[in-house]
Amino acid sequence: MDKPKVCRHSKRMKWIDVPPIWLLLAAICAWWISVLQPDWLHVGGPVADFVGGLFVGAGLLLLLLAVVEMRKWRTTVIPHLEANHLVTTGVFARSRNPIYLGDAVILAGLCLRWDAPLALLLVPLFVFTITYRFILPEEDRLRRKFRAEFASYCQKTRRWV
Repeated sequence: MDKPKVCRHSKRMKWIDVPPIWLLLAAICAWWISVLQPDWLHVGGPVADFVGGLFVGAGLLLLLLAVVEMRKWRTTVIPHLEANHLVTTGVFARSRNPIYLGDAVILAGLCLRWDAPLALLLVPLFVFTITYRFILPEEDRLRRKFRAEFASYCQKTRRWV
C-alpha cells in the first residue's frame, strides 16, 4: 500500500503554526484594542508602564532561561518536533512550560504598556489556545516517549506555575 502524500501546504502550515505566531497575533489584537478602546477605560500612567515593562522583561528572561536549558540538554524548542530529552532542571523544575508562561507574561505586559486593560482578557484566551494547540499534544508525545519519568515529573511540577 502506498504511503499517503503530505502536501507542501500542510508542511508549511505546520511551521507557521508555532507559539510565537500566536503571541504575535495576540499582541496585534491587544494593540488594536488599545487604539480602539474608549478613553474612560484607560488606567495607565507611569506605574502601569513600569509594571508592564517588568512583565515584558520577566517574560523575555523566562524564555531565555528555558531556551538555554533546552540547548544545554540538546533538545528542540520547536513544538512540532520530537524531544531528545525530558528537561526537568532549571526553570523547568518550577514550570513544565516556562516558554509558554513567558509568552503569557509578555502579552500581559504589553497590554499594560499599551494601556489596554480590556486586552488583558486576551491572556487567558492565549493560555487556553496554547494549552490545547501545543501543550497537550507535546505532553502526549513526552508521555509516550518518557513514560514513568514524565509521570513523575508531572506529579512534581505544575503545567503553568
